[in-house]
Amino acid sequence: MLQKTPTLKAFPRDKTGSRYCQRIRAKGQLPAVVYGHKQNPEAIVLDFKEAVSHINKGEKVFRLGFEGKGEGQVVLLKDLQFDYLGTNIVHADFARVDLNERVRTRVSVHLIGEAKGLKTAGAILMHPTNEVVIECVVTEIPEFIELNIADLDVDQQITVAQAKLPGANMKM
Repeated sequence: MLQKTPTLKAFPRDKTGSRYCQRIRAKGQLPAVVYGHKQNPEAIVLDFKEAVSHINKGEKVFRLGFEGKGEGQVVLLKDLQFDYLGTNIVHADFARVDLNERVRTRVSVHLIGEAKGLKTAGAILMHPTNEVVIECVVTEIPEFIELNIADLDVDQQITVAQAKLPGANMKM
């Protein structure tokens, strides 16, 4: 997984505040903050198109490449802020992580198969959540968790405890 971790070009941001962030967004950039590991929070700027394309693909772990600073630090996407319509990303929060550290993150759930109970007239499939919170090592974060619903009949349910995690050291 670490070999395919995308690198985002990051630039330090001198000024903070909503007026300055609006100017950054007008230039086609995304304001962000990196924090954690007993270091001071750092305000940064990312390329909007590059960052949002990786985020929309479901990427959660990134390398931040600062000009002239070598390899870059590994970060985990922690939070996104959206505009007033809830459609465009306007700010991102990243947490510095150690590759051997256990973290808690959200992972999407993909339903596999067609429930046999859906063949009954009037039956509907309700899935109130489409993601779960897991705890695992940063290098083992899965893209998604598959949940087979083929044997699901009318008035049956599947709980999080029944989901099979892809790694042995993962917890929900």
